Amino acid sequence: MVVRGLVSLLIFPGALFAVPMGWFMVWLQRRLNARLQGRIGPPFYQPFFDFIKLLAKERVTRSRLQGLVLTALPVLAVGATLGVLALLPVFPEHAKFSGDLVLLVGLIEVIPLAAVLAGFASRSLYGGLGATREALLGLMYNLPFLAALGALSVGAGSFSLSEIALKPMWAVRIPALIALALCIPVKLHMNPFSIANAEQEIYAGATTEYGGPRLAIWELAHDMEWVAVTGLWASLAFPVPHVALVVRLLVFVAISLALVVLLSIVGAATARLKLAQAARVFWQWGFGIGLIAFIIAVLAR
Repeated sequence: MVVRGLVSLLIFPGALFAVPMGWFMVWLQRRLNARLQGRIGPPFYQPFFDFIKLLAKERVTRSRLQGLVLTALPVLAVGATLGVLALLPVFPEHAKFSGDLVLLVGLIEVIPLAAVLAGFASRSLYGGLGATREALLGLMYNLPFLAALGALSVGAGSFSLSEIALKPMWAVRIPALIALALCIPVKLHMNPFSIANAEQEIYAGATTEYGGPRLAIWELAHDMEWVAVTGLWASLAFPVPHVALVVRLLVFVAISLALVVLLSIVGAATARLKLAQAARVFWQWGFGIGLIAFIIAVLAR
């Protein structure tokens, strides 16, 4: 169990896989957006060069306490993302532990919470505004997000991600996956829910005052979050137990990349919503679909 956990954390689907895959997903999203807008787009190695360039830049001088906080928050986000990756049920027949769904929900919420704290800790007008929007969006999308995961848990009769992935409950799984898919763009700061980091309004949102290595760590956390969030959806939507290892890896990667392509097309084709409009989408449609899945799960039990 210890060796398997370390492999999941450090190799697959952990750091060794997630870092280059996150860079590739970010490049794919940028490239698709550029093509759809009549531009060429960046080369595939651009996210890696951006990361190296930020590491080489000089840090802005801060007070000792503020510098410590501004450094600790992105490191915390990276650690939480690695934890989410390690818990993904890519190999559902190898259960992590009972109740890993609860831990995953807690870890996945550490990332936006760290962003909110970072925005306020920067003492910037734009950072504070971005942090406020991030917090409001969290209140909006968590309702359908938790309703969908709760429906899957009730349908499977377990808090284990592996049992949830293996349980044949498509009447519950389909609406729950739709509700989860609706929450992915806001977690990845994509249109039409890129409200917290609206570049034309508030620069970079909560991370406006970040630069150099600190910003590089934030970008790394965000790149890995692409793999974690799309991977969670892929592993719950198309579990492939008891087949060759290569087949599982190919299915996991293919579904994750297909989701990135779909989200990129939707993002390029839509405009940014206002907070009130986003609230209606999540509280009416997202929560409605999640609630339907929950009711079906309860009736099926």
